[in-house]
Amino acid sequence: MSLSERQNQILNWVQQVDYLSIETLVTRFDVSSQTIRKDVNHLAELHLIRRQHGGITLMSTAENLPFDNRQYLNGGAKQKIAEILVAQIPDGASLILGVGTTVEYVAKALEHHKDLQVFTNNLTVAGILCAFPGIQVRMTGGKLRHSHRDLVGEGAVEQLRKYYFDFGIIGCGGLDETMGVLDFDPEEAAISRVIIEQSRTSVLVCDQHKWGRKAMARVSPFSHINQFFTDVLSEQQSALLQQHNVQLNLID
Repeated sequence: MSLSERQNQILNWVQQVDYLSIETLVTRFDVSSQTIRKDVNHLAELHLIRRQHGGITLMSTAENLPFDNRQYLNGGAKQKIAEILVAQIPDGASLILGVGTTVEYVAKALEHHKDLQVFTNNLTVAGILCAFPGIQVRMTGGKLRHSHRDLVGEGAVEQLRKYYFDFGIIGCGGLDETMGVLDFDPEEAAISRVIIEQSRTSVLVCDQHKWGRKAMARVSPFSHINQFFTDVLSEQQSALLQQHNVQLNLID
């Protein structure tokens, strides 16, 4: 199941402004209130938004959307981001793949690579890579987060500190022009921080809709990111990242 373009836009909008009324949505998309209510009902049934007082509100800023639900979001952009990234990864490289659905797309795009060594705390990534015999896979220990299908906590962090990778690839919960890279859970943010620290090249992958999302746990400033793969940047966002010496890679 996938979301329509309008449903994607509604979801990404509410994650930036906290609350949207049905009337505001009708005006913005120039459709009937019945059409908007169908969209809202569909998003609510998938537990992507909450209905509240004649409108909709975002999920709690203290937690990300469940993994299964995040898979619905902006899949086309995530796949293209993954494709342009893996084209730059040579055979024989070592990688650490973190959490997030965009990182899952990166794992799928590695299908034809050979002699890679991949470390991950992401159970879905590990499952994908099981089908690729040219890739050697190691997993961290740690505490299982059932709904996110990953391993976090001190066990995972300490194990990652024993290695140094060619590429460390992370997703994120949000991007803030002042605070940098954000996530929803402090344990998830800790994993991403150590991936950045233990990699020769730190790589951030996410789509444009992460800008302005109200994730509360800080991962790192932009200055700690070497490469950023995304779909769209405003002139202001591009200039900001270039000030921090981030190499930008945009999909066509």
